[in-house]
Amino acid sequence: MNYTPLDHNAMHNHQAATVLCCNCGVPMDGSTGLVMCYDCIKLNVDITAGIPREAHVSFCRNCERFLQPPGQWVRAELESRELLALCLRRLKGLNKVRLVDASFIWTEPHSRRIRVKLTVQGEAMSNTIIQQTFEVEYVVVAMQCADCARSYTTNTWRATVQIRQKVSHKRTFLYLEQLILKHRAHVDTINISEAKDGLDFFYGQKNHAVKMIDFLNAVIPIKYKKSEELVSQDTHTGASTYKFSYSVEIVPICRDDLVVLPKKLAKSMGQISQFVLCSKISNTIQFLDPTTLQTADLSAPVYWRAAFESLADVSQLVEFIVLDVDPTGYSHGRWLLADITVARASDLGVNDQVYFVRSHLGGICHAGDSVMGYFIANSNYNSDLFDGLNNDYVPDVVLVKKQYIRKTRKNRNWKLKRMAREHNDIEASQDYSSRQQKQEMERAEKDYELFLQELEEDAEMRQTINMYKSAQQPQVTNEGGDMEGNEEDDSPQIDIDELLDELDEMTLEEGSEPQV
Repeated sequence: MNYTPLDHNAMHNHQAATVLCCNCGVPMDGSTGLVMCYDCIKLNVDITAGIPREAHVSFCRNCERFLQPPGQWVRAELESRELLALCLRRLKGLNKVRLVDASFIWTEPHSRRIRVKLTVQGEAMSNTIIQQTFEVEYVVVAMQCADCARSYTTNTWRATVQIRQKVSHKRTFLYLEQLILKHRAHVDTINISEAKDGLDFFYGQKNHAVKMIDFLNAVIPIKYKKSEELVSQDTHTGASTYKFSYSVEIVPICRDDLVVLPKKLAKSMGQISQFVLCSKISNTIQFLDPTTLQTADLSAPVYWRAAFESLADVSQLVEFIVLDVDPTGYSHGRWLLADITVARASDLGVNDQVYFVRSHLGGICHAGDSVMGYFIANSNYNSDLFDGLNNDYVPDVVLVKKQYIRKTRKNRNWKLKRMAREHNDIEASQDYSSRQQKQEMERAEKDYELFLQELEEDAEMRQTINMYKSAQQPQVTNEGGDMEGNEEDDSPQIDIDELLDELDEMTLEEGSEPQV
């Protein structure tokens, strides 16, 4: 008997059963158990049947934010990743399939329509995975978010920080304004309003106000008191709504003030003299003894245990003329101790009265210079601490700072940012027919000019704030209005390396996270 060898390909074809598709009649592998080919399955089976082709998203017209359920409003640009993620979360039934790709289809920006192209994979039959692409159209429904709705009612704010300082000038608040701008501590405020002796900051959330309190504690010596007011209450659920107020008081002692320390406190601060000058204000109060250059810091909690006021402020400074300077050779930091002979500027040519003063200004004063100081011998102070001092140790004159020859500046080569420009615009538009209002405006301009002069004289203070280059070139005129004067301007000038470029900072802020 003869045997014919079998072809391996024929054996394989014999083993693999072939069936015809029940729909189109195309031969297909019957071992899979399917009665329909892959193309017919894609045409007849829809794995996206449970996914709607239309949906809607909520949009606030005022703040231009989208609603992310249940109650969060997020900011998202058109065709951004954030908006795509929000649209996908709004689509029901998408969790039943596997999302492969998602992209936007361009629509006219004002059409209030958002079209998204989706590619998904899913199981059509047993052991059969197919991929399908479809489009979903979202209708943008305009509505109003809770924050914008609240802004049109009386209950706009939920917390306020009321900052007060009982002094006659605004130098401290001008410096505090620059600190707030540098550290961007004002980004969460809803509104900023000026009040008597201070400023009011309003917030939509309590934690934003607490954050502001923490910032103030870190930069200036303060104390604060918290109070709350019941706005509404639900008797069924027990939920209540409150308004929170934080009353902040800044110590009433400013830089260059003349201070008499309590005797017990002076001993606890390293045996410093009771008769001192306030040399610096940070989160503590720094005092300087101008006759020994000894310094001491006083923290805010210690001060408020037994608060005291300054003996005299900068409004009581008197001009003196330096006649002679004899340095002692002892220095401490930027101060140089010297014996200085001065005469009151108003006494020159009238009498020959001179005063011998030991001062910390020996490094910057020269014969012929003008200095500002407190004329103790010709003053009458209503202070129990001053009356308790030994008159033998109280000097006749206390020099505070050098008075530079300044010409009237039309503009500077540097500028500062202001926080509440809208208030300045309101003030400028008012009719100052009232003499009191005009005086207040002039006083505010004078305080701001003195603050700018302080920045020019103190390099250490300039390091704590941001100063910007001015687009205008400075034009210097003398007091008579001429472009060139006979006297030279010996006031300190600010190096351009210390100034920031406002345009560069705006670019950095645009690249950072958006701020409210």
